[in-house]
Parts: sequence; C-alpha cells; structure tokens
Amino acid sequence: MSEIDLFIRFGAALAIGFSIGLQREFSHREGRDAHSIDTLPAGERTFALLALSGALAAMASDQFRQPLIFFGLVLAIGLLLVVGYVFKARNQHFGMTTEAAILVSVLLGGLCYWNYVGLAVALGVTTVLILSIKLETDRLVTALTREDIFAALQFAVISIIVLPLLPSGPLLPPPFDVLDPFKIWLMVVFISGISFLGYLMIKLLGNETGIGITGVLGGLVSSTAVTLALSRRSKEKGIVRALAVAIMVAWAIMFARVLFQVAVLNIELLRASWFPLLASGLAGFGFAAYLWFSRPRSPANGLVQFSNPFSLGTALGFGLIYAMVLLVSRAAQLYLGDQGVLLSSFIAGFADVNAITLTLVELTNNGGLSTQVATQGLVLAAVTNTVFKGLLMLQLGSQGLRKTLLPGLALILLVAAVTVGLF
Repeated sequence: MSEIDLFIRFGAALAIGFSIGLQREFSHREGRDAHSIDTLPAGERTFALLALSGALAAMASDQFRQPLIFFGLVLAIGLLLVVGYVFKARNQHFGMTTEAAILVSVLLGGLCYWNYVGLAVALGVTTVLILSIKLETDRLVTALTREDIFAALQFAVISIIVLPLLPSGPLLPPPFDVLDPFKIWLMVVFISGISFLGYLMIKLLGNETGIGITGVLGGLVSSTAVTLALSRRSKEKGIVRALAVAIMVAWAIMFARVLFQVAVLNIELLRASWFPLLASGLAGFGFAAYLWFSRPRSPANGLVQFSNPFSLGTALGFGLIYAMVLLVSRAAQLYLGDQGVLLSSFIAGFADVNAITLTLVELTNNGGLSTQVATQGLVLAAVTNTVFKGLLMLQLGSQGLRKTLLPGLALILLVAAVTVGLF
C-alpha cells in the first residue's frame, strides 16, 4: 500500500469523524439547556480522534494479523460509553444517540483503512443526516396515527409476504397473456410505494410548509385530490393565486411521476418519451412559477388534509383497474392495432394515469408495441388526465381560479401536442 493511499484513507476517517462530531456539538448547542453542553460526551475533535483510532486499530490488526486489536478497541470504547451513560442517567439525562454515533465513527474509521472509503463516506453522510433530522422525525412520530401504522404494516405484508407467493408468467392465451399475477402485484407495490412515500413526506414536513410543497407532495399522493380540495376553497378571498400555484404544480408533478415510472421500468421507452413528458411538465412548472412570482403574498398554508393513500382495499382496487386496463389495451392492440392502444390510452386517462402508464410499459416490454406508439399513448393519457382535472377545476372552482388556470391548462395541452408530434 502506498503512502498516498494511507493518507487518503486516514484523511477520510478524520473527515468523517469531524463531520459527525460537528453535527453533535451543533445539535447540543442549538438545543441548549442547563446541562446540554456539560453532558455532551464528545465534540468534533474527539469524534475525529475516535475515527482515527478506528483506522489505526484496523491498521494494527492488519499488520500484526490479529483482528482482536480492532475488536478490543471497540469493546474498550463501548465499556467507557456504558460507564459514562450510567453517570449521565443518574442526572436524569437519558438517550444514547451520541454514544451510538461514537461507535459508528470508530467503525467507519476501520472501514476507511480497509479501503471501503466510498462506503464509509456514504455511511458517514447518512449518519449526519439521521442525526440532523431529529425535529422532523419527532414531528412524523407525533403526526402518525394508528391507521398510518396499520397501513404501513399492510404495505409490508403485500410487498414482502404476498408478492413472492404469486405465480409468475402468463397463465392464459392472448389477449389474457398479459395477466401475469406477479407482475401485476409488483406494479401495485410500486405505485402504492410512490403514493405512500409522498404521504409520509407530508407527515414529515408538516402540512404547514407552504403552498408549493402542498402541490409537489400532493401531486405524489393524488393530483386529483389536490385539484378537488383547492378548487372548493377558491371562493375564499385573497388566496386564488396561491391555490392556482398548488394546483398547477400538482398537475406538473403528474408528468414527472409518469416519467419516473417509465425510467424505472423501461429505459428504451424513456429514451423515446422523455422529451414530450418533460416538456409538458416544465410548461406546468413554468406557469406555476409565473403565478408564484406575480401573486401578492398571502398566507395559504395547510390547505389540503390528506388521508393515508394506502389500504389493502385501495391496493386491490388498483390491481383490478390495472389488470382491466392491461387486458383491454392488449385486446385493442390485437384486434384494432395501434389505434386501439391509443383509444384505450385516451379512455383510461380519465380514470387512472398510473394504470395506463404501467400497461404501455408492459406492452412495450413484451415487444408487441413500438416505443413511438407507447410514447403517444403516454402523452395522450397524461393529457386526458390533465383535461379531466381541468374540468373538475372549471366545475368546482371560482371564476378567478378558472381565469387564472385556463391559460396554464392550454399551455400544457399545446406543448404536449407539439412535442409528441415530433416523434
């Protein structure tokens, strides 16, 4: 091993330990109370030295071919932390976050010497992140309900227990050959996971984080729900433009969500469809930015109350919708050709853009549908879904909201029509 390699590894250990220690000391100073600084067992210098000691112990173990040297250091530090915690607990100071961070720093120092520098740095950054989001995680725990916990358990059951038990492969001849139980349920897990993640982010950040975040996270959960809720509130004075921003952002996020789903499931289709989908989404974001910077500043936080988007019934319902859209689109392709696929995309967009997106991806994966037709179907379904939400806005929203959002709706439709025509 060259000296340069050694300097890099020991330098990485020092940097990781210093970063973790800096966060710990900053956290204690920020949450200052009568004993907060006195009870801090280690600061940035101590953490840096501890990580360095981990790297040195790993080097000694390697040189003397005796792994007990490293484990002896970890054991000794662990015993010291136990003794320190006992004294701290006598003064009614509980919690072992800093003590756990000390052990992690020592172990990451060892990883650096063993040439897992990239992994050690990634874990170090993750550790600092975990230590830094205490307020957010406390808020999440406070905001969670019994129903949320039960929904999370249900999601774990369908993704970890049910999914592996389902048969894989087509069970019936065409057009029923697309009904693969394993793939269908895998897509249920995929879509449910996206919505559930958006819901958890709302819980984590709080529903008072601003109108822009409401549109972004609400679009991940349900852009239709955002449109319904905010359109109904648009008759309140002084917040029409703020509501329009959130609705437009939610519409734009729908295009981003479709793009993400395609990117995960079919990279070839992504290469064909990214431009019209991205352009349409950027048109929505651009119009939302125009509304944001031109609106008078008025409070419009906490405008939407989201319920948990996941339940076993919801998952089963989406699975049925997806299977039906998949079957209808496959039959339309077999008996009506590409025009049948586009027709099914148009109709399905009114119901659920997720289902038709996954259907077009699956038909393309099977080799029976060209990426050009699939791209047209994706954009058509997304546009249809946007038109449907626009109709909801026109029906439920105030005159001011309609006048504000109609140009943005027309802009998205125009950009989608022009860009998809290029393929």
